[in-house]
Amino acid sequence: MIKVQREAFDASDLLRDFTDGCCKSGYEDGAIVSFTGLVRGQAKEKQTKQKKEGLVLRQAQDEAGPSTGPSGSVTTLELDHYPQFTEKMIASFEQEARRLWPVNHVLIVHRYGRMAPGEAIVFVATASAHRKDAFEAADYLMDRLKTDAPFWKKEKTATGEAWIEPTERDYAAREEWSHSKK
Repeated sequence: MIKVQREAFDASDLLRDFTDGCCKSGYEDGAIVSFTGLVRGQAKEKQTKQKKEGLVLRQAQDEAGPSTGPSGSVTTLELDHYPQFTEKMIASFEQEARRLWPVNHVLIVHRYGRMAPGEAIVFVATASAHRKDAFEAADYLMDRLKTDAPFWKKEKTATGEAWIEPTERDYAAREEWSHSKK
């Protein structure tokens, strides 16, 4: 199941409902894995020379180092999307995960709109007979959401705002899947 929504969600409620749903459909699942992504409170960016809609486009910097773009505490993260296209893309990620691993249940919830640091932005849960399949499917889904889901992200700090993109590290993690499973 896929939900793309503006409203905040409680990850513990989602996990409880997901677990209850898995149990109601039988007891074939021996493992449930979930991941909740939160809006970060600190901006650590590396500015690029590209421009998008008059704002600086930058990449979040995974490695420690000096920041050359707007920095400091994040005040808000804004996400926008193209509704039908976004859901269709995320559904294709779910279908691929089900093709690669024997998962019985999948839940993906992704928010859009304006969010504050500490708020949940994404929730992914997978259920399978075995833990390795559930872990790998959830990890794969997060890598695809991070790099390929069509969301536009703008981070705002006290010193400015900038569009953010996945990092090289994010793309490398996604690329590993194309070599490990086919």
